[in-house]
Amino acid sequence: MTDQTTLTDAVHTLLKRAIIEQALKPGMRLPEDTVGEQFGVSRTIVRHALVRLQNEGLVVTRRNRGAFVAEPSLEEAKQIFEVRRALEAEVIRLLVQRIPENGYDQLEAHVRSEESVKGKDGPVSIRLAGEFHTLLAELTGNAVLYRYVSEVVLRCSLIMAMYAKTHSSDCAVDEHSQIIAAIRAGDADGAISIMDHHLGAVAGRAELARKPDSVSTILSRYGKELAP
Repeated sequence: MTDQTTLTDAVHTLLKRAIIEQALKPGMRLPEDTVGEQFGVSRTIVRHALVRLQNEGLVVTRRNRGAFVAEPSLEEAKQIFEVRRALEAEVIRLLVQRIPENGYDQLEAHVRSEESVKGKDGPVSIRLAGEFHTLLAELTGNAVLYRYVSEVVLRCSLIMAMYAKTHSSDCAVDEHSQIIAAIRAGDADGAISIMDHHLGAVAGRAELARKPDSVSTILSRYGKELAP
């Protein structure tokens, strides 16, 4: 592996983490020179990293304006969650059949990491919650499924940054433990049901079925101009 490839990997990983942890918000511009200066790398390396992020759906490039953190539309967000539910149900079906011997140890260690940051660090808890799902997919041994789940989980982090009012790591960690227990018991239907409820709650926090503001809420914003 060349130094350039290694540096590109590092920049890609750091930018991705900043997006997942919601430090870089949807719609933020990512100038190549600024990113290069902060990471001490060339614009060429930054460009390669941004192309990877674009392929993962985390970045969009606008003609003559450069790269921006992606801003999924409400319709796109709904479609992503639909795909995620289908993919993660298949992950569970495969794990019940063939989870590796040390799989439960890995999953339980990850849940302990999630519990250690509960109520302490929102961005890290968001990242760890996503990584639990990608670890489930990785343990299936199906590289294609792992790649698709990884991408859809990453894109969900953008959706949460744009649309979620709250993030609760408490229910997420509890349900992660319940999913592990159901897989261990060989209960695919039970695990899928917990997962479906879990993802439904996440989508609910993202308010994908967003209700229009009431007239009073809308006019209250304008009414502030009359306030003494």
